Amino acid sequence: MSIIGAVLMGLLQGLTEFLPVSSSGHLAIFQNLFHIGNGVEDLFLFDILLHVGTLIAIFLAFYKDIFKMIIEGFAIIFDLIRNIFGKITGKKWRRVIRTGYRKFVMLIIVSTIPTGVIGVLLKDLVKDCSSTAIMPGIFLLITACILFIADRAPEGQKTPKDASYTDALIIGTSQGIATLPGISRSGTTITMGLVCGFDKKFAVKYSFIMSVPAVLGAAVLEIKDVAESGAHFEPVYLLGMLVAAISGYFAIKVMLEVVKNKRYIFFSIYCLLAGIVAIAGSFIVK
Repeated sequence: MSIIGAVLMGLLQGLTEFLPVSSSGHLAIFQNLFHIGNGVEDLFLFDILLHVGTLIAIFLAFYKDIFKMIIEGFAIIFDLIRNIFGKITGKKWRRVIRTGYRKFVMLIIVSTIPTGVIGVLLKDLVKDCSSTAIMPGIFLLITACILFIADRAPEGQKTPKDASYTDALIIGTSQGIATLPGISRSGTTITMGLVCGFDKKFAVKYSFIMSVPAVLGAAVLEIKDVAESGAHFEPVYLLGMLVAAISGYFAIKVMLEVVKNKRYIFFSIYCLLAGIVAIAGSFIVK
């Protein structure tokens, strides 16, 4: 892969991962229409590194929230152990989920369960759909419809303490389905958050932080497959990862501003046009 190709795909990943236009769909279309990469296995390896780049962007943008969630996560484990031994020693039962961040941690865990199950079930289908431009194009049309709904969702007020675990299951399920290339992960999960009544800012934050365990889990599974396939690592892949991290960080900042005015209709129109171009291009470019 050339330096220009790595930079372009890193930029594409960083921007489209957080803007609601589907990074996987754009990468699949870009790779198939312009024949980038030495092979399917190499492209999957590069995709893993690109997603690592976007994870770095999330940690940079939400480091305060993530740090607090890690601390509270360990505190949850400590209190659970204390309560278990407390039943033996006669100590008073301590309420475990008693802060907003602890509730946030549990919501993310609940969301990750259906995401993981669906992700494993759709794994082969995702690979098959990524090998052509027409399927991501069709899924982009679906994303356009999802964003149209987001633009008309009523204002919500829910914060972590108000959100239910049912909400978390619904949003986690939508994230699992969004592993299909062309279905925007951020667009789908933010839309479902808004439909569930989440506050706009919380819906965006929830969507991005929720992606961390999902992307890490997917990367672990892909690394095993890539290692067995004999994919070749190229130093230029690291450049693509760095570009994805930098562009992703700025895309997050842009998205936080966009959600304030809830102007998803522009992204909806873009996905509609991009889907049409991808479908048409799949018949023209062989």
